[in-house]
Amino acid sequence: MNDKKRIRLLQIIMLIGICLILLGHYFISYANLPETMGVKGIIISAMCIALGIIFSLPTKIYLTILLMRREKPVKDEK
Repeated sequence: MNDKKRIRLLQIIMLIGICLILLGHYFISYANLPETMGVKGIIISAMCIALGIIFSLPTKIYLTILLMRREKPVKDEK
């Protein structure tokens, strides 16, 4: 797998993570899932947010490392 495909895959994973965080926030704030389902609603909302954080944070670090590796060091010309 080359770098372009790997970066595209990580961007998709990040997007899924952000969508899961927003879905968990929607469940808590607007759908009132914890009020209607009780503890199960709280667990579902928390799991969406937790999985979203798991998907979104490590991929950002890995993407930064990949992009830094792709840059070529600039030599000082005097």
